[in-house]
This record gives sequence, C-alpha cells and structure tokens, in this order.
Amino acid sequence: MIKFADPSAQYRSYKKRIDAAINRVLESEKYILGEEVEKLEDEFARYIGTSNAIGVANGTDAIEISLRALEIGVGDEVITVSHTAVATVAAIEAAGAKPVLVDVDPRFFTLDPKKLSEVLSKKTKAIILVHLYGNSGDIEGTSAFCKKNNLYLIEDVSQAHGAKWKDRRLGSIGEIGCFSCFPTKNLGAIGDAGLITTNNEDIAKKIFMLREYGWKERVSQITGRNSRLDEIQAAILRIKLEYLDEDNKKRKILAQEYDSILGSNIVTPEVRKQTSHVYHLYVVQLDQRDRVLDYLKQQNIIAGIHYPLAVHQQPAYLNRLKTSKTLVITENLTKDIISLPIYPELPLSKVEQVANLVNKVS
Repeated sequence: MIKFADPSAQYRSYKKRIDAAINRVLESEKYILGEEVEKLEDEFARYIGTSNAIGVANGTDAIEISLRALEIGVGDEVITVSHTAVATVAAIEAAGAKPVLVDVDPRFFTLDPKKLSEVLSKKTKAIILVHLYGNSGDIEGTSAFCKKNNLYLIEDVSQAHGAKWKDRRLGSIGEIGCFSCFPTKNLGAIGDAGLITTNNEDIAKKIFMLREYGWKERVSQITGRNSRLDEIQAAILRIKLEYLDEDNKKRKILAQEYDSILGSNIVTPEVRKQTSHVYHLYVVQLDQRDRVLDYLKQQNIIAGIHYPLAVHQQPAYLNRLKTSKTLVITENLTKDIISLPIYPELPLSKVEQVANLVNKVS
C-alpha cells in the first residue's frame, strides 16, 4: 500500500531520539508546561524569526486564543476563506466572532485580496490568511488591505511550517501566526499540539495567560481557558524541528518528481513568486477525478481530497455564513482536485508509480 501520509514512518526515522525524549519526560515528573515546552517555544520562535512562540493544545485553539488576545469576539467579523480546513472557521466562531468568507484565486487557491472589499464592514476586525498546501497566501495584497483598513492580519500557517515569503518565514509577518502540529503536518507531533507566534510582547503575555485560565501567579486576571501543551508532545516537536528544513527539502524533491512525470492535461501546483513551497500536500486538478481516485484505490494507493466540500457547503454551516458575492472558484475546486501521496519518507520510485498510474487514467 502507498499511503497518502504516514506519520509513523517519520517516527521510525527518529525512533531512538523520540523514545529517549519520551522517557526523559516520564522520568522528569513534569508533564505539562515544563522545561520541554519552554525550550520548544524558544527554539520555534528563533526558527520562525519572532520574539515569542507560545505552545497550546492544537491549531484550532491557536486561532481562537489569538482572536481573544486581540479582543475580537461577539459583534466582530473576521474574514477568511471557505477553501480551508473547517478548523479555521470553527475557531472564529469559538471566539464569539462571525466568520466572513471570500473566494480564492484560481492559480494558488488562497484568499483573493480583490474580493475583500466586497465584504468589508464596520464590524471587520481581522483577516485570517490561510497559507494553503505548503504555499504562501498573497501576503502583499492582503497586508496592504489590512493596513489601509486598520485590520489585524493573522496567518494560519498550519499547512506551511518552514515556508518563506521573500526571506521571512511564514508566521513572522502578520500580527500573529497560528500553527497546528497535528501528526500529518510538516512539523507534526504524535498527538495534538499547536503553536502561536508573535512579535508583539503585550499580545504574547496575554496569550500565555489565556491558554491557562487567564492566570497570573495562579490567579485568573482575565477569562481564559485550558489549552496547555504537554511535555511529551513538546519534546517530540523539538526533535522534529531540528529536521524540518531537511524533511521539507525531501518533500520538494518528491514534488519535482511528480511535476516531471504528470501529463500536460493535469494542472500541477504553482509556486507563488518570491516564496518557497514546502508541499504539505501535493494537490492537482484533473478531469474525472473520482475515476482516478477509484483506480488508485484499486491499485492499493490512497489519495485524498482537500477539500471535498468547502466550509460553507457543509451541513453545519449551510446558508448561515456571510460571503463575498460568489464563491465560484472555491466551489469548482471541490469537483476536480486530488491530493497525491507525499511525505518525506516516500521513495521516489513510489512517486513515479503513482504519477504513471494517474497519467494512465486521466
């Protein structure tokens, strides 16, 4: 079987170090928000290029807590996209704010800044720019709109750990960067985990409080919640962070192999100018997508669809979200995209096999 993603393969790659790290935590008798979390926060901040990184329980919490730190909640609107993981929208609602969805551009599938004016209102407080599939969103266009309209820019970097815009890591450009470290991510834990980055010291202090009941010296100064990162996940992430750039290079090599083999009738990923793509996913557009998926499954190859339904099309959100005039590109994407297997440990020979089979039936 060729898996779409295989977190266990990465565990096996670093097994000795990960096992030793887990044992170190077990022997330490400190299991939550201890030395491993503190070191991860310091190391990740230095890697991303921010003055602060804060560990939280998961990526959804990272967005929710970030919005709360910016005092965005009931009565406020936050603009983002519908072509994203549900978590982006769910986190906005968890903070009490209203998600407002705009269409994506047809080349990179990320937020289209030209659509932002259609939904801007007096209630708009922030834009969440989702860096999708490992590729950067339109930072220049979105940042310019935020500055013009006095809005916060929040980066959702959950699919783009290590990617860059110009010479800066994604997550260091907006007011806040939010990261999921779900096991399949480029920087993935063995369980749930999340990180928040910022250069704003006041916001960082507030996030540190919000993740643990709003405590300051164990007294709740503000209304917070429980979103603590455990020591085992932090210890594992510290090891994987050391290899992140190397593993991202492996992903790029696999993507280049796909690019070189897949036929001209298949639309392969495009890399935005002045950015680096870290290929969390390798997503192509093709005709007769379902037939290709079924054929690959018959050959014991597991591919995916990101995403089979846009957020606004899903039953929990149907007909109740504010959107731009149309979401036609978003809706069309759900019909013809497929995510092909990609992860650092996948042999080039397997990529060649998958690509040739896709060519055969597309």
